[in-house]
Amino acid sequence: MIDAPADKPDITLTLDRDGVIRNVAPSDALENDALERWQGRSWEDTLPPELVDRVAQAMKASRTSGESLSFRVQQMLPSGRELPVEYTTVSLGKNAGFVAIGRNLQNISDLQARLVDAQKAREQDYWKLRDIERRYRAVLDASDEAVALVRAWTLRVVEANVAASRSLGLVPGSEFFPDLSVRDRKALDGALELARAQGRAPNIVLHLPNGSQWSLRASLVTSDADAFYLLQMSGLGAAPEAPTESFNLDQILQRLPDAFVIADREGAILKANPTFLDLAQVGLEGAVIGQNLRRWLSQPGEDFTVILSLIQRHGHVRMLRCRLEGELGSVTEVEVSAVCDRAPHARHIGLLMRDVSPRDSLGERAGPVDLGDLAGGLSLPKDSLEALVKATVESIERRYIEEALDRCRGNRTLAARYLGLSRQTLHVKLNRYRLDKA
Repeated sequence: MIDAPADKPDITLTLDRDGVIRNVAPSDALENDALERWQGRSWEDTLPPELVDRVAQAMKASRTSGESLSFRVQQMLPSGRELPVEYTTVSLGKNAGFVAIGRNLQNISDLQARLVDAQKAREQDYWKLRDIERRYRAVLDASDEAVALVRAWTLRVVEANVAASRSLGLVPGSEFFPDLSVRDRKALDGALELARAQGRAPNIVLHLPNGSQWSLRASLVTSDADAFYLLQMSGLGAAPEAPTESFNLDQILQRLPDAFVIADREGAILKANPTFLDLAQVGLEGAVIGQNLRRWLSQPGEDFTVILSLIQRHGHVRMLRCRLEGELGSVTEVEVSAVCDRAPHARHIGLLMRDVSPRDSLGERAGPVDLGDLAGGLSLPKDSLEALVKATVESIERRYIEEALDRCRGNRTLAARYLGLSRQTLHVKLNRYRLDKA
């Protein structure tokens, strides 16, 4: 005995060569929809009006070529129910008509609708999580308590709020207090072990190398892929008082006309003055704290990696030419001087960046302009102001081009970038002023 196939057609229509339905064989699921009423009717009359031409062409092509064709329709049943149906026509010969086999797509349509709804719900959940994350970051940054999220197995900082970055120097990627004393290290390890076992640990006191004391409590945060410690720290008393000074160094650095940045050995920014924020086109210092300096010094051969290498080799850097790229697209040439706190193994680096963009430097070196010199001693009539202006502009332009070529050692590509011109424009001006062979 041969078993019938599990996937039976839902509608089987037998049509003559003119497209008139001669027999209807519905599946068990459609036996109550009175499909026998279609017998003797043209198949086109049972379909939506907009598909009549398409079905007629399909029947004609089936009669002519004998090929099987497939198409989908929104089928209206005699019972009034509407179903999405996919029909496949099978020719029985030019004079014998053909068979149309229909398959109910309602389940597939329902599944697609559920998938769309699930995708929309997922997107809504995603944006809800993003909103929660923004609020969580705002709450952490507004807190006076230092909060850090540390990876359990490496004890490296994953996230830190503003208070933790400013007060303790904790930034993403840095190791969590590697210089603790043996006694404090044992106390910290014990607290973390208790947090792993019980989910949280009571407060302990840490004595930092700078002499300050901090209360720390640890909690364990787990995910599918990793485990983290949530460490909350608050200062105990005041840090040892520094010798009384007659000046405020922080105010001086904030008002410094040159950009000043303090970064760790990985390049994460710990402090930045307003001048650096202006060059980087960033509004608030909090937006750059914890960010890597390579984000703005990204030109190959001029980036923070080169500066760090020179510092490790010589202990300092003097007047290294770099390009600082702002968040909004500005590019500023700067001279970088930098020094580390201790050589050869630097922990923190201070960088002073002075704006030496071509416009300013050329203006300083060009000096005052004498119109008589620029005009080249031309004897012009009093009313020939236009000719005098033209001669003056050409003389100034020539001087600036010569200055740029001298600074760039004859490299025309660098000179064009130095002047803010395209290389083609610089080539035209070199020909005009007969400097192309210089």
